[in-house]
Amino acid sequence: MEMMEEKMEAKITKLLDEEQVASRIKELAEEINRDYASREVHLICILKGSVFFTTELAKYITVPLTMDFMSVSSYGNGTESSGRVRIVKDLDEGIEGKDVLLIEDIIDSGNTLSFLKDMLWTKKPNSLKLCTLLDKPERRVVEGINVDYVGFVIPDEFVVGYGLDYMQRYRNLPYIGVVHLD
Repeated sequence: MEMMEEKMEAKITKLLDEEQVASRIKELAEEINRDYASREVHLICILKGSVFFTTELAKYITVPLTMDFMSVSSYGNGTESSGRVRIVKDLDEGIEGKDVLLIEDIIDSGNTLSFLKDMLWTKKPNSLKLCTLLDKPERRVVEGINVDYVGFVIPDEFVVGYGLDYMQRYRNLPYIGVVHLD
């Protein structure tokens, strides 16, 4: 007897097209270049979702840069975060004395970002700024999350593409789309 994996098919409608995303990433890089002029910036990409955004952004950053990666996991039932965060992959190198730019794909509740920000400050960076492609401020449950570089403020919709996924699918879409489950 064969077991069949049931996959829910999703209808995706475009929220932000490829050109809008590419243009905004270039603008963010220009802001970063101005703010870090004559300094080196150390990018920390939060896996997996931020890979597409981080690599595209890095192509347009003209100040010297280094890069590292972290992976974190939130406990819970998969749809609601309990607010407890576990580090799956920590940094490969120390950040003491570095000007750090933490890169996220999307910020909603702020739980993971708050945890990461507090944890990274214990590693004594010179500075720590936050950058996200997408921000859902109406979902925020943690106060005091100030994002220095925001690509787009979006409505409270479930989105995919440009690294964001639904059940590990749709990360490779070159645009940001809203998921509508059938």
